[in-house]
Amino acid sequence: MKLTLKRIGFYFLSFTWGFIMSFIGLITITVLACMGRVHTFHGRLYGTIGKDWGGLELGCFFICGEDCQSDYLRGHESGHGLQNIIWGPLVIFVIFIPSAIRYWYRELRYNRKGLTPPTDYDSIWFEKQATEWGKKYIITDRI
Repeated sequence: MKLTLKRIGFYFLSFTWGFIMSFIGLITITVLACMGRVHTFHGRLYGTIGKDWGGLELGCFFICGEDCQSDYLRGHESGHGLQNIIWGPLVIFVIFIPSAIRYWYRELRYNRKGLTPPTDYDSIWFEKQATEWGKKYIITDRI
């Protein structure tokens, strides 16, 4: 991993303005590291646990299912990490809680019943932004 000024800025903001979620993520990733479940994705540490579920953003870290091999999903969760440094402590209320509620609503109402949700997952602004930022800044290694 090449340590650039942008990466230093990302981690600096993650552990200052975005401290709440990054601190929770640091604790979580430490526990998962003890269990041998930590991996890297474009310079980001992420943990794996369980199967057949999406992901959960925890500041500059994230967790996802053991079967998470999709660059789309890992990039999307990394995009939420960028939202964390922009919104700081407000990200919990503006993005993360609504995102979790929306994910579980769609999962229980549609996906587990074999139904197709009426809208695309990225049809709401914060999910679309996370996906776009993940593709633009994480997967292309621009940060």
